[in-house]
Amino acid sequence: MTRKANARRYAQAVFQIALERAELDSWQSDLRKIARLGEDTAFTMLLESPRLHFDDKASLLSERLAEVNPLALNLVYLLLVKGALSIAGEIADEYQRRLDSHRGIEQAEVITAIALDDEDRLKITERLRAVVGKEVVIKPEVDSGLIGGIVARIGGKLLDGSTRSRLEALRREMSGVAR
Repeated sequence: MTRKANARRYAQAVFQIALERAELDSWQSDLRKIARLGEDTAFTMLLESPRLHFDDKASLLSERLAEVNPLALNLVYLLLVKGALSIAGEIADEYQRRLDSHRGIEQAEVITAIALDDEDRLKITERLRAVVGKEVVIKPEVDSGLIGGIVARIGGKLLDGSTRSRLEALRREMSGVAR
């Protein structure tokens, strides 16, 4: 939980800076680049090595992130010093959520039993847009354990229209009748 809370705090601070400087899109891009940096395990291991002096690490980072805003590079240095470079991806994700919210867009995690085609994505997006009254961007996931139907998490709400949950509700109802 601390990891997620830290990512939220960093993202909130970055979002405030980006908002004040009217640099929302450039920060979004920079944070994605920083997050991709964390996906390079060999490079990350090198940066985490206690044998490499901070100045050398900073030099490597400034070369690798040459086109990034100097404030974003300072964020990377701070994360490096705190041993928290691994949360860069979570910071980027949280920043994206804040940016979407600022722009009136809700992110929806949509779980289905099978992969969605473009037509299904469009239908689900429009249905969810009608439910929340905002623009919606869906992030589809597949869980074959659902059997059928859909589960959506949006704006802190859980909409469960899965076959599994319906069967569970029927089972509870039937066991209540049997008593």
